[in-house]
Amino acid sequence: MAILTAGAAEPVAPTPPMGWNSWDSYGTSVTEAEVKANAAYMSSKLKSHGWQYVVVDIQWSDPLAKPHGYRPNAELAMDEYGRLIPASNRFPSGFQALGAWIHEQGLKFGIHIMRGIPRRAVAANLPVLDSKARAADVADRNSTCRWNSDMYGVDMSKPGAQDYYDSLLKLYASWGVDYIKADDIAQPFHGDEIAALHRAILKTGRPIVLSLSPGPADLARADFYAANANLWRISDDFWDLWRDLRKSFDLLEKWSPHVKPGAWPDADMLPLGRIGIRAERGDDRPTRFTRDEQRTLITLWCIARSPLMFGGDLPSNDAFTESLLTNDEVLAANQKGRNPHKLAQEGAGVIWESEVEGRKYVALFNVGEQTETLSLRPGKYRDVWEKKDFGDSRPVTLAPHASAMYRVQ
Repeated sequence: MAILTAGAAEPVAPTPPMGWNSWDSYGTSVTEAEVKANAAYMSSKLKSHGWQYVVVDIQWSDPLAKPHGYRPNAELAMDEYGRLIPASNRFPSGFQALGAWIHEQGLKFGIHIMRGIPRRAVAANLPVLDSKARAADVADRNSTCRWNSDMYGVDMSKPGAQDYYDSLLKLYASWGVDYIKADDIAQPFHGDEIAALHRAILKTGRPIVLSLSPGPADLARADFYAANANLWRISDDFWDLWRDLRKSFDLLEKWSPHVKPGAWPDADMLPLGRIGIRAERGDDRPTRFTRDEQRTLITLWCIARSPLMFGGDLPSNDAFTESLLTNDEVLAANQKGRNPHKLAQEGAGVIWESEVEGRKYVALFNVGEQTETLSLRPGKYRDVWEKKDFGDSRPVTLAPHASAMYRVQ
């Protein structure tokens, strides 16, 4: 069953979360000013279309964060209970004030966290808040992340282990956090720490969305993810390459039976617009996706109901990029669709279908390298990208990697 906050009548994240995440543009080094600039854009141009989450990605506690990766053995900012806090040179207001400012814009505040407890907290054997345990008592020094050296895992069999995760969520709730992206936890699978995070969130009484990374998640564990989180990554890191987008068709098809309110298979962020400013991969650039591929990406994520987390620098958006994010008829498939599934495939032509408020939505894709012509069944249709109605069936010719989406009238 989907996560319910204590006393809530509906699941947290009843529709796929829509927002912005700093990773694709700023990697580990985003600043408060950059977060606010993106939030201001979202508030003024996207909020009315359903976009609401502003998520600060990894290593916000590193005062010396650098582009293109992680600093090994970084001296992260930390409180007296071994809980990471934002680096004051990058976030001079602190996260409580930043969260309050984001809420004033009518938006919601999110942060990235790594699984476990900081290695520096274990080395100093700091006390765990409201617990008899200390950091060294609950740490599992054999449980480490293969790509980041900040943390040890938490051994949930140890007394005080849950206390540590509870202490984290007390802090995050005091900051006004609405969304947590927990990393190094979905794959390799750390189910005991996922469950610990879930329990800690429930104890706060706050409707905090829990997102699990990285992928690919294990399909056999779909029910566990849905019971303990709101979204989970089904792919490796997704970047602006056609081969990544092509793989996403198969992943989203495989996971489509598990799409339901409060539980969303996540095909990863949208590397659109201007990305790579100080990112892990590549340099400052406009997305490498062609315009046809960009529309295909949004069409697929919407018809399949994947969460929509924009990765580009929002203030740098051009008119075309903004148009991808503000078409309410397209976004309706993402936010209101029912029973999304792949309907058919013949050669390079792929057809997906969903139902939105009693009307069928049909998405046509050409995943091949040659022009393809697909046919619609007889009927009356509305092209929701072009916002045009037509009253008969017609062949649909799609360039390589292109797509179209129709509402059956």
